[in-house]
Amino acid sequence: MAFNLTRRKFLQTATLAAASVPLANVVTAQAGVAKSPFTPSGTMADKTMVGGICEMCFWRCQLVGKVRGNKLMKLEGNPKSIDNGQSICARGNAGVQLLYDRDRLKYPMKNVGQRGAPKWKRISWDEALDTCAKKLKATEQKFGAKGICMFPHGASAKYPMQYLEHTVGTPNVSEASFFQCRGIRDTAFLATIGTPPGENVDMANAKVIFGLGCHFGENVHVSHTKRYLKGLENGAKLIIVDPRFSASAAKADEWVAVKPGTDTALMLGMMNYIIQQGKHNKAFIDKHGIGFAEFKESIAEWTIEKTAQTCDVPADQIKRVADLLADNAPNVSIHPGRHVSWHGNDFQRQRSLGCMMGLLGAMGVKGSFVKGKGPKGVGKVGWPKGEHHVEAMHVAAGIYPYSPPGTPTDLIRDAAITGAPYPIKSCVIWGQNPIQTIPNQQKTIDMLKQMDFVMCVDVMPTDITMYADILLPEASYLERYDFIKTGTQWDLSGKQQQYISARMPMVMADFERKDQVYITNEIAKRMGYGDKIPVSALPEMVDMQLAGAGLSIAKLIAEDGIHLQPGIDPYGVADDLLVYFNNAEIADYGYPASPTYIAVEEVPAGHFRLLYGRSPVHTFNRTQNNVWLHHAMPENPVWINDEMAKELSLVNGDRVYCVNSEGVKSRNTTIVKVTPGIRKDCVYMAHGYGTKNPAMSVGAGAGIDDQALITILAVDPETGCHGMRNNFVKLVKA
Repeated sequence: MAFNLTRRKFLQTATLAAASVPLANVVTAQAGVAKSPFTPSGTMADKTMVGGICEMCFWRCQLVGKVRGNKLMKLEGNPKSIDNGQSICARGNAGVQLLYDRDRLKYPMKNVGQRGAPKWKRISWDEALDTCAKKLKATEQKFGAKGICMFPHGASAKYPMQYLEHTVGTPNVSEASFFQCRGIRDTAFLATIGTPPGENVDMANAKVIFGLGCHFGENVHVSHTKRYLKGLENGAKLIIVDPRFSASAAKADEWVAVKPGTDTALMLGMMNYIIQQGKHNKAFIDKHGIGFAEFKESIAEWTIEKTAQTCDVPADQIKRVADLLADNAPNVSIHPGRHVSWHGNDFQRQRSLGCMMGLLGAMGVKGSFVKGKGPKGVGKVGWPKGEHHVEAMHVAAGIYPYSPPGTPTDLIRDAAITGAPYPIKSCVIWGQNPIQTIPNQQKTIDMLKQMDFVMCVDVMPTDITMYADILLPEASYLERYDFIKTGTQWDLSGKQQQYISARMPMVMADFERKDQVYITNEIAKRMGYGDKIPVSALPEMVDMQLAGAGLSIAKLIAEDGIHLQPGIDPYGVADDLLVYFNNAEIADYGYPASPTYIAVEEVPAGHFRLLYGRSPVHTFNRTQNNVWLHHAMPENPVWINDEMAKELSLVNGDRVYCVNSEGVKSRNTTIVKVTPGIRKDCVYMAHGYGTKNPAMSVGAGAGIDDQALITILAVDPETGCHGMRNNFVKLVKA
């Protein structure tokens, strides 16, 4: 996939900002036409602003901003950072373009048209807040707090989410970062090794790095990628299990082109082989293992031959990979992944990764799973819990015992559409785009259309904002205080250090954009909860959080935005560490106590399994309207195996539609990328394209929306999370 992003082209795109079209149906004529964001104004001298924390993706690199007058001209990594250092990625650089995007939401708006086909009228903040509070209160009074649901995402959503969860008392909260991303990983590892894993693998010091569906480099999480590359530089062998020849697979010593959905079988087969060869870490297992005998018996059926047949992977390669791991243990990084909601059998796969760590004793030693010891003292500011909080639906029903925090998304949608077990009539969407995060878009639309009230808060007019009754413009991450970032570093700096930083504005918010504390507090006052407000403004909240560590905003500014302190040796295995190879509690809930392979539906004749993933220059749909990033990768080519392309008479650059097995056709087309680097039974594209909201004047209609083609629902039985790779498509020439 060619991105064609040269330094010259990247800099040239700055001039494109002036060419983007004003958002005619959201910004009224009274707003006028702003000057180019790169035209300096004011008389202030150039200055460097410290305290920036990026949110172009969730990795949140530490930044400084170059400001001229009152305009942000450039973003750079904070030289004091021991996390990302002076490095930021293309997306981080392009935060400037997000800040000054002509299509950004600017004023409170009221939809005087229909949901899905909005007509926007500019209104005052008072009218917007009065309407939101009145509608939410009416729902609360008629149906109780459970009549409200929320879909939050990002740092700014935490404060309003806690207001609705704690003080108002609704349990109907579903974060995409949990239910469509890492939630299964965290709960599976809690059930296996007693802690969520984060990305705590010491790749820089590993002898072998093992990634199951991980495409390091394409996700471009800067400090994480640095650790990965440092490991390769230091001689680590790399094993990548992926149906596609990803950027990581291109660097791998072993690329395992596994049949999608059979990853758990592969893990079980390798672990059985390691045990049969006597290469497991007996001393570690004797001291820290629980239920190993039962686990060993449960996976005995997974011979190399059976595994090879199930996974469509050569038997010799399975042995090589297993031997490579075992012979270099315990100094191996078994990466836990992040986005793991794949096929609806994902809890068991993530359990198997935790068991592999335990089998090899790859915990607490150099190059293995090492949980860094971060700084203490940073506090939390939260809304008090009200008296009328109700149980989440899955808890009351006794299902999905390993659900992440919140309520499984599909239960919320079903309740809203059917009214059972109770009606849900108001919806708050804050920084999330459920149209492109949740499978079966029509079901989400049906949910929204039956609501009495829909409120959206966002920075950009994403697809979901088309369904809002009231649309509120939020200050971006470059215009507000909020997020506290802490961490520890030991593998790149050569010494153990901890850091504490807080997000601070690079510039002040333009137009009528407001932050989350202002918006939430004003709604709370109008709903009768003004006496429960914990802080009056964002800077107050940040100072309260920092106070426990003896810090403040002022002190952090004096320290160039980052407080550093000595770290703690992260290595060593705690005596009380337990690895549950066989977990009797899981069996008590009626699920397999040891990791178990659950087969997925086979690909129908004439179709391909639709796979998707990250792009190195986009963060899903969030950056699709960014002129700089769009210029680098304007659409998402669909990868197809070269032999299959020949059968279909497709060549590189052909333009195609996708039609899924249920007859849903993509709204837009994209180009074909013909390659031997993908299995014959799959096609692949980057996620987040195909925006349908015309208010996104750059991203609308560019590329194919893979999520629109994901209509088959598969729900992970232990967690209630969606599988996201269960649809099959045909490619049809445009």
